[in-house]
Amino acid sequence: MKRIERDILELLGRGEDLVLATILTNQGSTPRSMGAQMVIRPDGRIRGTIGGGKVEAAVIQTAEEIRTKSGAMVRDYDLTGSAGADMDLICGGRLSVLIEHLALTPGAAARYEAVVEEMEAGRRILSVALLPESNPSGPLKRFVLRQDGSAIGDTEAAAPVARRIASAFGENRSTAILPLDGKRYLVEAMCARGSVFIFGAGHVSRELARLTSRMEFRTIVLDDRGEFANRERFPTADEVRVTAGFDNVLQALPIGPESYLVIVTRGHSHDKTVLAQAIRTNAAYIGMIGSRRKRTSVYAALRSEGVSQESLERVRCPIGLEIGAETPEEIAVSIAAELIRTRSEKNG
Repeated sequence: MKRIERDILELLGRGEDLVLATILTNQGSTPRSMGAQMVIRPDGRIRGTIGGGKVEAAVIQTAEEIRTKSGAMVRDYDLTGSAGADMDLICGGRLSVLIEHLALTPGAAARYEAVVEEMEAGRRILSVALLPESNPSGPLKRFVLRQDGSAIGDTEAAAPVARRIASAFGENRSTAILPLDGKRYLVEAMCARGSVFIFGAGHVSRELARLTSRMEFRTIVLDDRGEFANRERFPTADEVRVTAGFDNVLQALPIGPESYLVIVTRGHSHDKTVLAQAIRTNAAYIGMIGSRRKRTSVYAALRSEGVSQESLERVRCPIGLEIGAETPEEIAVSIAAELIRTRSEKNG
């Protein structure tokens, strides 16, 4: 899920007075694209980013004005020509940013809680905001649409358009501005960011779990050694499971098209055992650590057991992007990069 939604709920719950900045449109070369978000806290600290540099600094400054007026506005930034030079930027694009004050009203709390709940359950949800018609405006009307068609948040604003928005977006995974009845709606299709199942709790796994958690993957670590698979070694993982072994380790796991399987156990035989189960799933990604020599040996053994070459071609082995990685930390970076690339390609 988008971690920033969880951050907003947490910070508002503490009573903080927040401002949210969202890139509405971008043309040409810009640091971040449409939908990128940043939360500005009362002391100027931020969570998330809309690209850094002087544009971000200008938005942070504007946040004080928005916080005072408890409203919203859209600001345009020109990064081309003399305008870009004045801001010390060479990107060469244009972008508009929605800057809005956030308050913890009962409706807002329910909305954020629904987003967190739905995303953690792996369900898709549409986050919708009625964009301001003037600058500055009052508080934005916001609501979320669940897959079952129900709306949470400003249900009065949702009622006349909810069904049409859901129909227009279908299974789209992007962010867009949708014109309806002479008004403009910012619609963000928030999808599960994927679950990474790491089989093995060794040195590479420990480093990888830290990265995948920060990349908004739900991270589950599995090993049959309790001295390795524990919270002390994997504090950021969503789940750490001590298994009875690897023979049927995938049987009770919710593996699906949003799953990414990383096989990094302590030995060839365990890797082969997990891989034989993994290739029977519809996981988005299957990667196994090891050299090309190991791959040849394991693949030959699986083919002798009736596994097709087509099934084996789904596997990334050696795992990770080729960056000359040697240490556990470097190998983890190469695997994380491959996971990011696979998720980006999958989500278009």
